[in-house]
Amino acid sequence: MNRLPETLSTREEHYQGETPSHNPPKEVGFFSLDSKRRFLNDSSQMRYYAEPDEHPNFDLRDGYPERYIKWDDSVDEKLDHILRWILANRQVLDVDFVTVRGHLTKLLTTPYDKPGGWLLAVTKFKGILYISEVETDAARQDREKCTGWHHEMVYCGHKFEQYMCADTIDGDPDSTGEVNINEGFFTVIQTRLSDHRLLFSGEVDCRDKDPHAPAPPACYVELKTSAEICTPKQRSNFHRFKLPKWWAQSFLSGVPRIVAGFRDNKGVVVSVKTFHLAEIPQLVTAEDKDNSWRPTVCMNFCSEFLSFVKRVVTEDNPNVVYLFCRNPYGDVTYSVHRDSPHSFLPNWYQDKMG
Repeated sequence: MNRLPETLSTREEHYQGETPSHNPPKEVGFFSLDSKRRFLNDSSQMRYYAEPDEHPNFDLRDGYPERYIKWDDSVDEKLDHILRWILANRQVLDVDFVTVRGHLTKLLTTPYDKPGGWLLAVTKFKGILYISEVETDAARQDREKCTGWHHEMVYCGHKFEQYMCADTIDGDPDSTGEVNINEGFFTVIQTRLSDHRLLFSGEVDCRDKDPHAPAPPACYVELKTSAEICTPKQRSNFHRFKLPKWWAQSFLSGVPRIVAGFRDNKGVVVSVKTFHLAEIPQLVTAEDKDNSWRPTVCMNFCSEFLSFVKRVVTEDNPNVVYLFCRNPYGDVTYSVHRDSPHSFLPNWYQDKMG
């Protein structure tokens, strides 16, 4: 009997081959989360992109903390929202994997994010592989030690969205209200990477107002903020570390445009720049030819990880969880757990799908 491999390499040189086949992401549905983070099977939280002035002067600290409603980050939502979407839409799952975009983003960036560690739980139920994240001890310690600065930066990112988005297609942005990070609009995407059929959800910041804009997800716009770039080192770090993560997130959802606000040290946006997804790899490579970054490596590693999971996760039982661990600077290992606290498919989902 062939012995299963015990590890999967994360070294980028192992993934330099040809780019794997990839179907363009297709939106098969959407949902919203309301002000209390409750699932809504509708588009009520969709917002519309408003083109800013050339010199926006957005104060991202305005309203902090008085008009800030936080999300309780100690609550582990696991896959609950996309599972509710599956049930609400009586979706027939003709896929291999169900997950959320953030987990796939971690996988895509792993070969270049050497200090990044993660723990992914996988369970098989009725032939489908479900991937959910487990908080590592290091991540928990970081979360519990979060400073006021961290919370302020989270607020600033959502405040930028408030300046850039209107609630209606004919409306204008209103920056005077509360910043409630519980709310959100999510696309549900189906795609294929190599021979892996994927279904996942991802949050959408806004969509183009143009009535002639292409159909979703190509009409969606991703909004980001970053510190103002003033030195060559800051510029190099931005291209090497931040842009690839932005690319991975938008690549997965098929969002072609990223609009970034650059803030000064007072938290005021002094410039806005648009990055087109297809141009980002060239921008990164042009910035640092000695440390070039290749989307092919990201895609090949993600594809190989999914193949690794298919080989390892053989028992079709939601009470059996396979934990895949990537420690900083290490390869991927796995362990098997029965009736463990890491089980994440809720009974209400199992009963309805049964």
